[in-house]
Amino acid sequence: MEEKLFWIGILMGVHLFLSHHFKEKGRFGADSGFSRAWHAVFAALISFVGMVLLTVSLDNRRGDVVTSVLFSGRQLMYGAFAAAAGAAYAYWKSAAKKTAVKDGLNQAIKGDMEWSETVFSAVLLASVVMYLFVQAFKIPSGSMERTFLIGDHLFVNKFIYGFRIPYTQKKILRFRKVERGDIVVFQFPSRDPREFQCGGSQYGKDFIKRVIGMPGDKLEVRDGRIFVNGAQVKDESYAQYLDAGRYPAAAGKVSPADYQAFWENRMLGKMFSEYIRDNFGPVTVPAGHYLVMGDNRDRSCDSRYWGPVPEGLIKGSAWFTYWPPSRMGFPE
Repeated sequence: MEEKLFWIGILMGVHLFLSHHFKEKGRFGADSGFSRAWHAVFAALISFVGMVLLTVSLDNRRGDVVTSVLFSGRQLMYGAFAAAAGAAYAYWKSAAKKTAVKDGLNQAIKGDMEWSETVFSAVLLASVVMYLFVQAFKIPSGSMERTFLIGDHLFVNKFIYGFRIPYTQKKILRFRKVERGDIVVFQFPSRDPREFQCGGSQYGKDFIKRVIGMPGDKLEVRDGRIFVNGAQVKDESYAQYLDAGRYPAAAGKVSPADYQAFWENRMLGKMFSEYIRDNFGPVTVPAGHYLVMGDNRDRSCDSRYWGPVPEGLIKGSAWFTYWPPSRMGFPE
């Protein structure tokens, strides 16, 4: 969302810059055809921005947001229709009613410039805050119950693991490293929109899970119990198991090297389905990667199925639940 706001802010900034340029050239000193056309351009921009943000918001609510794509074709199409309608209406209205000119400036253009400056400043500031510091996130599924419920709204601390350089996976000024037990928000590790995982294409979507395996860890799940480097993880008060029975281990023999390769290439879930839910591994977490799992272990599509998460795709740590009020607080 922050990238979308940033480019919307840049778009409004370009309009503001050109408006000041035309003002200095004396193009807005009368109720002319040029003034009406430029007023229509502003109306088109505002209509486009409003419609795009509305469709993005609706897509977010449905869980269809793809963070790796700036705007979808559908969002741009709706925005273009809104822009054409807004421009036509603004031009017709300004042509039907003469606009006042005061102190040598067309008053409709003056109002447009004030709004353009306000939107430019506010949106650009919001995008910077969201990109570098704090971002709102909505829980889309029940994979983290009881820690988070479907529909919970929380703030994500985006600077704790370092400030990400735009359009790269590099980070600078790290406050601390990712630790075992952290609840992290990350972009799903897939570069192919055609790849199906967890019942559909997860390409570019944001997930939230808990870090269970660190780089270099040897991790295994036996009958639902987690073992890290040969020792059972016993303190998992946050974990929830809903099913009374456990799935048996997958039938068939796979060499440890092949199993590791299948896991790193996100193939295990496709090969063994639910049989790896309760009996998984052993696998070794690659350097620079993390193994993540949902707290609702029997209802979570996580690293057991689709592999490790590269550190560069981790956006931040779950910080504070702010909605609903009854669930406000810091996650454990």
